Amino acid sequence: MKQPKHQSRVHACSEKEQQVRRLHSQDLFKHHKEVVIEHAGQEYRLRITRQNKLILTK
Repeated sequence: MKQPKHQSRVHACSEKEQQVRRLHSQDLFKHHKEVVIEHAGQEYRLRITRQNKLILTK
C-alpha cells in the first residue's frame, strides 16, 4: 500500500548519534569570547573570531 505524499517520514537516529552530547556555544562561552579546555594535561583555547567562527588552538 502506498503512503500519502503529505505524510512525513520519521528520521530514526542511530545509537551513536543519540550518544553525542550537544552543547550550545552560548552556554559554553557565556559572555566571553574564549574558553580554555584541559585535555590530557594540555591546554587548548577555543575562541570566537570576529567573523563569528570557532578556532581551536593548542
